[in-house]
Amino acid sequence: MDRYPPIAEHGLIGDLQTAALVTSEGVIDWFAAPRFDSPSVFAALLDHDGGGHFLFAPTHSEVTRRQIYYPDSAVVVTRFLSPDGVGEVIDHMPVIRTRTPSDRHTVVRVVRTVRGTVRFALECRPRFDYARSDHTLDLTNGTNGTGGSGEAGGTAAGAVFRAPGTTAYLQATFPLEQDGNDVRGTVTLNAGQEAAAVFTVCDRDGEAPPPPTADSVTRQMWDDIDYWQRWVRTSRYRGRWPDMVNRSAITLKLLTYAPSGAPVAAATMGLPEQVGGERNWDYRYTWVRDGSLSVRALLDLGFVEEADQFVHWLGERLAAREGATGEPLQIMYRVDGDPHLTEETLDHFEGYRGSRPVRAGNAATEQLQLDIYGEALYAMSEGIEQIGQQVGYHGWRGLARLMDWLSDHWDRPDEGIWETRGGRKDFTYSRVMCWAAFDNCLKLVEEFRRPGDTQRWIRARDAILEQVMERGWSQKEQALVQHYGGDVLDASLLLAPRVGFIAPRSPGWLSTLDAIDQRLVSDSLVYRYDPAASPDGLRGSEGTFSLCTFLYVDALARADRLPQARYTFEKMHTYANHVGLFAEEIGPSGEQLGNFPQAFTHLSLIMAATTLDEALDRLAAR
Repeated sequence: MDRYPPIAEHGLIGDLQTAALVTSEGVIDWFAAPRFDSPSVFAALLDHDGGGHFLFAPTHSEVTRRQIYYPDSAVVVTRFLSPDGVGEVIDHMPVIRTRTPSDRHTVVRVVRTVRGTVRFALECRPRFDYARSDHTLDLTNGTNGTGGSGEAGGTAAGAVFRAPGTTAYLQATFPLEQDGNDVRGTVTLNAGQEAAAVFTVCDRDGEAPPPPTADSVTRQMWDDIDYWQRWVRTSRYRGRWPDMVNRSAITLKLLTYAPSGAPVAAATMGLPEQVGGERNWDYRYTWVRDGSLSVRALLDLGFVEEADQFVHWLGERLAAREGATGEPLQIMYRVDGDPHLTEETLDHFEGYRGSRPVRAGNAATEQLQLDIYGEALYAMSEGIEQIGQQVGYHGWRGLARLMDWLSDHWDRPDEGIWETRGGRKDFTYSRVMCWAAFDNCLKLVEEFRRPGDTQRWIRARDAILEQVMERGWSQKEQALVQHYGGDVLDASLLLAPRVGFIAPRSPGWLSTLDAIDQRLVSDSLVYRYDPAASPDGLRGSEGTFSLCTFLYVDALARADRLPQARYTFEKMHTYANHVGLFAEEIGPSGEQLGNFPQAFTHLSLIMAATTLDEALDRLAAR
């Protein structure tokens, strides 16, 4: 196995409460349990030697590897083509169908030979609590009536790994042997034969799961495939890019913690925005901004239940007003709504290709980012109007109090959308989204005839508009800029026409779009901003931001620049990995950088696709 495979060389599997990454070499090198934001069990992606991994792959040294998803599912199939035969490793996590948090999470790995003869090797080396906890091993081999070939009389194996507070079970349909406190094994399969290994993590008191059989693992796999394909069929997307949109929708659902309906920003932590640099963050939390914008993407596809669940989660955060920062909302929470996300560095981890420090938790939760109120009200407005859920009286009173508070507190410097650590500024995007908060709340007043100090909210909304156009406008660039008093461009403002702050074909916006194209766009890929021109308090550089590229497509389509929009969208697809997934950024050589896969990128892909489809349909109708 590679010490550190490219970030893009992974497929994502999950059970709707946590997730794992599988490399195209057949290695699970990232898995945290029992939740996305729990300590890791396998983390070789952040420390090859000490992080822990689960390998299940052919032993032949000369193989060609191919990895795909079973169509419209979250089942990853990794194929190995060798001179001796063709083998496959099929990975998935059985979907947890209830919204009750579970302490039991399972990875099912099935290997089979489809041509010739293939010898497979297994290595299971868990490292609990970010590799900070030692574990013991109990290993048994015995007869279970099912061999590696699925024939009677075979030998099964079971291994129990015990660490403080956690027990993990590995059960295989072929013999295993002890390797220190880890296990390994081999199985040789002829065409038509298969074997399985099932890894289950639970709390210390958990009962051992039943041993797997060929029939049980096959039945579970098809049951999960059926679940995902049924879910995808409920999508109402009928546009030009169904494969990319469906894969993005499945990825968003895989990254959503089903018990609360809260999506995480990514499945991973610590993956670098610049290899060898310090921009390595923990993204396994729920950002108000990301989740709020996902509501529109989900509704565009007809996934009303998922959108409704997040709107409910967001409403609970607004009602609780329990942010650790003293503000009514903070920028991110744990998936269960816990506002405490203490950041620590894992100094014992080498980091992906030496990218240190490796951070767990996220200190950015303490930042002031005023734009979140705009995204939250955008989600509430979009969700409530589309879902048909009216805000109850007490819920509305809470919203009204929030808007009264924001009327007095919107005009403050903050850290901005990109979580810079270079000090607070008057970020234009933050003010634009405060405008959106008031505008969307006033729409709710009109829609549901609710009481409130509407005149006060109108005055605040109008004051923000005037301030932005006077102080956030650069005569030099003829554009809206990153912060007041500067000339730096910022791609976050590509959202301005979507939220209605500025008309998408007005002269002021078209000149802003031109300036962004000149300053931030490189071969259709879009940078967030220029750190050299606007220092963000961090060393190093970063790649283009995939979210921003899709926002660029959305803005181009709204501006009726359709040839450019479509070409940019199609080119962006070439940067997806082999199974259609995107990390946070694209590096100088087209490599994917940052945490993986990133929900924000996939929801913006859906937004861009639906906007572009509608614009192209209008063009065809004309």
